[in-house]
Amino acid sequence: MTKYSDPIRRPAGVYDAAPVHTLEPGKITRGAWALARTLMDRGVCVIDGYIGVDWDGLRAELSAMLVEAGAQVRWLDVREALKPAAEIEALVEPYLGGSDPVFGRRHPGALADLYDSAALARLRPAPDGVSILYGCGAALAGWQAFTAYVELPKDTIQHRAKAGAATNLGRVAPENAKAMYKRFYFVDWPLLNRHKQELLPRIDLVIDGQRTRDPSFMAGDDLREELGRMSRGCVRARPWFTPGPWGGQWLKEIVPQLPQDVPNYAWSFELIAPENGLTMESGGERLEVAFDCLMFHAAEAVLGAHAERFGTDFPIRFDYLDTMGGGNLSVQVHPRPDYIREEFGEPFTQDETYYLVDCEPGAVVYLGFQDGVDPAEFRARLEESAAAGTPVAVEKFVRTFPAERHGLYLIPHGTIHCSGAGNVVLEVSATPYIYTFKMYDWLRLDLDGKPRPLNVARAFDNLNFDRQGQEAESLVSRPALIDEGPGWKIVHLPTHKDHFYDLHRVELESAVELVTDASPNVLAVVEGGPVRLRTAEGDVVCRFAETYVVPAAAGRYELVNEGRGEAKIVKAFLKPLAGAS
Repeated sequence: MTKYSDPIRRPAGVYDAAPVHTLEPGKITRGAWALARTLMDRGVCVIDGYIGVDWDGLRAELSAMLVEAGAQVRWLDVREALKPAAEIEALVEPYLGGSDPVFGRRHPGALADLYDSAALARLRPAPDGVSILYGCGAALAGWQAFTAYVELPKDTIQHRAKAGAATNLGRVAPENAKAMYKRFYFVDWPLLNRHKQELLPRIDLVIDGQRTRDPSFMAGDDLREELGRMSRGCVRARPWFTPGPWGGQWLKEIVPQLPQDVPNYAWSFELIAPENGLTMESGGERLEVAFDCLMFHAAEAVLGAHAERFGTDFPIRFDYLDTMGGGNLSVQVHPRPDYIREEFGEPFTQDETYYLVDCEPGAVVYLGFQDGVDPAEFRARLEESAAAGTPVAVEKFVRTFPAERHGLYLIPHGTIHCSGAGNVVLEVSATPYIYTFKMYDWLRLDLDGKPRPLNVARAFDNLNFDRQGQEAESLVSRPALIDEGPGWKIVHLPTHKDHFYDLHRVELESAVELVTDASPNVLAVVEGGPVRLRTAEGDVVCRFAETYVVPAAAGRYELVNEGRGEAKIVKAFLKPLAGAS
């Protein structure tokens, strides 16, 4: 038995790090030759797509195939219609946060703002042969033509950026990967997402851009049909994993197919809707699109009664924080709703909870202030530490609570917190995910050997010093049994009044039928399993630590325990709207 394994709590069923949604055979085709033939048969084509696509490589591959097939091809690069680089920089500069290494402001504009309309109008197809207009924003030229769209997962974009193989919109050369990510997050992704949302109803073909030389593709009608089916059934995003300076060893063991030659895994991004993808499989061929596509196509079905409030934003986030065999997270706080809206352009804030899936003896959660804390003294110690590299006696200022398996710790905005070493946290949160104001990071360096940015001033603009002493005690959720039947119990894990989501734990020996109650339900098996999840659209097997979304439109669904002992499933859902019966 290895250090963290427990065959009762974590049974033999292996976590699937590459989940798929299965389509009937023949829906996905793979190969540059097949794609080239499809384009040649159409004659006049537009290939639009996301940032990070290897446009030059894709063109070279398809061009070789088309020439081999005897086609006369005219390629037009939409980048030729971009406004001058200096003009684009002036347009986006107000949203990049100046010298702030992490934060900017979400750009409210349109992708067309970066293009010269007259130059777009000059991009016209040839009178004969095959004409292909390609690149991010190609559809802006207004061709009445067969339209393909190249998708690329955001973790792939980030890998390419780190390798110098991708850059930002309107820029010729890559820069520092962290600076590129800031520009992606605050400018490129918002502009491209609005453009993709407008295009999605009329895309004729979607192409997976991860394998330039061997792309997979499917018809737009088939994609939209599958997104509709997902919105009535069950959805699992493709998770991705990354190391961090405080990361642990638990995820390595739970997900053995991950590369083991990294120092740790700090995060498992189970469901961060703006960055996860959805993988479809047909006849052994796979194609991935962004989770955003589901929301653009079927937000009302996914969100139910909450669609008007959240639009196309999926509001709940699930991720794992692994400090088992690692270190403490940074001491941190998240912004108030008015602050995140005014400073960063986000519609709602990063209210979190920590659900403790596992912990080592003696592990703690830092949460709230000590009674009678002196804010001025605390800030002075933090600023001195940042300037001189001196340690801070964190426990003098911040409360600690014993980490307890299956305990829920509440982190509404303004609450000082961090997970201590020796924990596995299922972080159940509102979706915003980068707005962490670090005050103290235990004097360690990031994995690149550089200090992690601290945000003491921003933190003190948002800290709630009322959450101290007895008030901090209320940040530990008190579970209550609310329903039970033969072989099942439903336990309420109340969240804070500031949280717009709530949690139940299903304790399951046999089977139970649940209802979505006009909200998406997000589920994770946190003990035992596997658990079969049945909806009217079919069923899936949920293994330990995996995360699933049951959209509001599914209505009723059933959970069936297929393990040897009791299973525990965390269910997050949106609180009923005010005035709803």
